[in-house]
Amino acid sequence: MIYTVTLNPAIDNVIQTEAFQKGHINRACREYIFPGGKGVNVSLVLERLGMETVALGFLAGATGKAYQALLQENGLNHGFLFLDRGFTRINTKVSAEEETEINGGGPGIRERDLDQLCGQLASAGPEDFVVLSGSVPSRISGAYAYILERISGCGAGIVVDTTGEELLQTLKYRPFLIKPNIHELSELCGAAIRTKDELAACVRSLQKAGVRNVLVSMGRDGACLFTEPGEVLYAAGISGKAGNTVGAGDSMVAGFLAGYLTGGSYREALRTGAAAGTATAFSFGIAGEEEITGCMEQVVIEELKI
Repeated sequence: MIYTVTLNPAIDNVIQTEAFQKGHINRACREYIFPGGKGVNVSLVLERLGMETVALGFLAGATGKAYQALLQENGLNHGFLFLDRGFTRINTKVSAEEETEINGGGPGIRERDLDQLCGQLASAGPEDFVVLSGSVPSRISGAYAYILERISGCGAGIVVDTTGEELLQTLKYRPFLIKPNIHELSELCGAAIRTKDELAACVRSLQKAGVRNVLVSMGRDGACLFTEPGEVLYAAGISGKAGNTVGAGDSMVAGFLAGYLTGGSYREALRTGAAAGTATAFSFGIAGEEEITGCMEQVVIEELKI
């Protein structure tokens, strides 16, 4: 089982326009509403690739009920907890000449809510994975480290996809995988990354701090995987027209896990991860199995000596 945790999910309203004019009425030429949140995106792709998954996190209010209905429409197995205060946020993404996002705040989460979530993860074991994905609301900073402290003895593989101090706090728990993009990686290491050697030095400093595998997404430039055994594998970017990049990184995480569990190697994990991320970037919404399979045929993996 792959458990995904989304602390602050959102109803994502993705709008595409021919051109966006500030201060004017803008008409959508295409619109899509789906249950957003990085962990939920991971579960959606895993489910479409035939993997067993359950999405966990917190919902609240009338928008939380609407979110739950969207999960059911997508056939997603979930165990979201309902809070007795606030409401689930709505995020609006406008795609025109460039992408613009307006993200809501979401309900307040307390320590006792996290304890209840940890109880849901109590059944996780060595054959399972737990994916902690997305930002942490400021009112509960340190939430991922709090969760990992309480489930550290279960033996499940841990995947963390967040940024900054929230990510750094989890490294001592030896996560199986982290997936920063190149800009997030630069922020973690405190300097812009311009060369392959700088990339390798930054990643290896994180591996020394505890993380086992690091998958770096680089947009059109592809993705680079630094493995626990010491390999550096590179998947070149695939040419195509980006539709909407929302969920591309989450799709890469899901594809990586699906490839690793079914293919049994880091190469297959990277191949499937790169294909899933690209397929979603080329889609309007989260990619399906057919789109991902089509991209897999174009992914070329090479080993780098850095």
